[in-house]
Amino acid sequence: MDDSRQQISFCRSSDGARIAYATAGHGPPLVKAANYLSHLDHDWDSPVWRHWLRGLSRRHRLVRYDERGCGLSDRDTSVFDMDAWVRDLEAVVDAVGLERFPVIGLSQGAAVAVTYAVRHPERVSALILYGGYARGRFHRAIDDDSRAEAETMIDVIRLGWARENPAFRQLFTMQLIPEGSESQVRSLNELSRLSAEPEQMATMERTFYGIDVRELATQVRVPTLVLHARHDAAIPFDEGRMLAELIPTARFVPLDSRNHLLLEHEPAWRRFTAELETFLAGQSPPQTGADHGSAFPELTPRETRVLELIAEGSSNDEIAGALHLAPKTVRNHVSRIYDKLGVSGRSRAIVLARHAGLGHDADPDEI
Repeated sequence: MDDSRQQISFCRSSDGARIAYATAGHGPPLVKAANYLSHLDHDWDSPVWRHWLRGLSRRHRLVRYDERGCGLSDRDTSVFDMDAWVRDLEAVVDAVGLERFPVIGLSQGAAVAVTYAVRHPERVSALILYGGYARGRFHRAIDDDSRAEAETMIDVIRLGWARENPAFRQLFTMQLIPEGSESQVRSLNELSRLSAEPEQMATMERTFYGIDVRELATQVRVPTLVLHARHDAAIPFDEGRMLAELIPTARFVPLDSRNHLLLEHEPAWRRFTAELETFLAGQSPPQTGADHGSAFPELTPRETRVLELIAEGSSNDEIAGALHLAPKTVRNHVSRIYDKLGVSGRSRAIVLARHAGLGHDADPDEI
């Protein structure tokens, strides 16, 4: 990527913290809520982040920023909480002069994006949430050993983050990109060292563990796309699925990957970009004369047809009759559909199917 395409500027949050932000690309705006482990300058050439930046700015004017305490933003701050993170996002979009825009949030940035969307519904046109969660580790059902592990990770950051030996930082790197190449692992290790000071990072990590936007998520009213890697070692898959279930407007897309940060070479990255582009193009896949199977490539043609009949309001017995299948076979198809789509029941499957253009003949009151 040509460095001339990235413009770095600075603004002030409402409490005076200096926030570094960057714009790249042309077209309608796309705002990325900050996540930690970022550095606007370093990320531009990083083998871990550059395909993200290229992809997100290909058809949009991408606006992103370093979180307070990170990268080029003000590190001389002790205020880390959701209100501060949202104020920083407010300051950036005001500095750029944006009125209405989609917001993408990765990891803990998803919770910031949700909070901003609820507080400013008139400005957010859509949400894309990847690898996110509604509740931090301290709000999950954890036992004493799990809590001790969380506290240990915080201590590892405080004591080992700044050392020349990357062994401590690599504990985190291998959770984020367990399938990364040697150069990608080395780059993320270096980014961790450059991104923030150990005490700041430890404070941020503890604050992330305390995030809880479950109630706010139920208040989101804009079209929302939630994506999560099935084998994410950093944020459990079930946390992403919970986030999608809490948001009434959400469509959930499971991705086959072990990486929290999707890497350029893997099929999951291509699936992510395809879903993102389709969603942003119209906030739903094409509905007229569309190949509906392309909206759910994880489903077989038979499963897609079963989903279509579900979306039309057909019962399992009615589906069995229409497709000349045994009722038990239909039940098995339905179970596999729910698993592949990452939903827990019929009503959520119907919502996803109708967002994809299936089942137009059904009565909306049946959902």
